[in-house]
Amino acid sequence: MSASPDPVYSIDVRGLNKSFWTKHVVSDVSLRVARGEIFGFLGPNGSGKTTTIRLMCGLLTPDSGSGTCLGFDIRRQQDEIKRRVGYMTQRFSFWEDLSIRENLDFVARLYEMPARRQAVDQALEGLGLVSRAAQLAGSLSGGWKQRLALAACMLHDPELLLLDEPTAGVDPKARRDFWDELHQLAARGVSVLVSTHYMDEAERCHKLAYIAYGRLMAQGTTAEIIAQQGLTTWTVVGDDLTAFVHSLQGQPGVDQTAVFGSALHVTGKDGAALDATLRRASAGTRYRIARAEVGLEDVFIHLMARSEDNFGARP
Repeated sequence: MSASPDPVYSIDVRGLNKSFWTKHVVSDVSLRVARGEIFGFLGPNGSGKTTTIRLMCGLLTPDSGSGTCLGFDIRRQQDEIKRRVGYMTQRFSFWEDLSIRENLDFVARLYEMPARRQAVDQALEGLGLVSRAAQLAGSLSGGWKQRLALAACMLHDPELLLLDEPTAGVDPKARRDFWDELHQLAARGVSVLVSTHYMDEAERCHKLAYIAYGRLMAQGTTAEIIAQQGLTTWTVVGDDLTAFVHSLQGQPGVDQTAVFGSALHVTGKDGAALDATLRRASAGTRYRIARAEVGLEDVFIHLMARSEDNFGARP
């Protein structure tokens, strides 16, 4: 593979727009992803996350906007970009009646790799697949299928990985192992774009973007995104939290309520009003209230509520 430019940013795009028929799927998206950065995309289903990722990496052509991916123009040098990108879809898309090794060898043939056997051996070794190399892909568990998919993505030594909800339906240990692998790749300078619905995974990304119905609503580190929203959160503990939720409906300062295990999270933008409401509602009861640190999931729920309004307002 010939040497590519070595920009500071793996992704640097401005004003991306994309419509399919009358639906404006991506609306004026601009962002940057640094080399060796794991960048996570959050948002409701159908919010344009996958389309945005594909636009930024030259897999789709934007209707308007510009930018570079790995130093190449996303409009004019798409073939150069594609040779340097590994793409892992949400759905397992390999041949179930072939073994792990046969699947990897077939992918190596598609990339026309001159040293196929060596590349396959390295992929098997790198992701702990050697002992299962002869096992049929169709008999693998979700976690092992995930490893096979990642190995196939890495065969041609890409500089950028695109992962579309890669851990959906995978058990917690396999998810943790997978993310450990991603951080090892990032430490070697590989950039990763990943869409996820899991908050624990989102917190393992270096930076995040929240996309809703094609619009970029927030971006930055976890701490930056939490701070940007200016939310205040309280926890409420006690019996029959459902009744307490009903007592808070329509009260000043209460923007959202959500049960987290045995506690209720109550969140709002107006901290003083929320404080007064909760103290009044809990006075003379057995409910215990306490200030809590605002978490990414609180912010996610808040942004989801805003994004629904945003969708309704769209032409």
